Amino acid sequence: MSAEQLHVQADRDVCIGAGMCVLTAGAVFDQDDDGIVVVVDETPADEDAARQAVANCPSGALSVTTGVKQN
Repeated sequence: MSAEQLHVQADRDVCIGAGMCVLTAGAVFDQDDDGIVVVVDETPADEDAARQAVANCPSGALSVTTGVKQN
């Protein structure tokens, strides 16, 4: 059986450190000492929060893709 698996990515060179991702999906994203995004869970269980964080990113540094996950 297979299902779609969400995969989260961040372009740290584009990140402006607004922190909206952490506020929206703190289990998926964090910030380093300089305020730049760090992905802590590349395949999050809370896909809705991850998608919302991507949509709210003011710099467009975040993205999601989907692929087939084998169960």
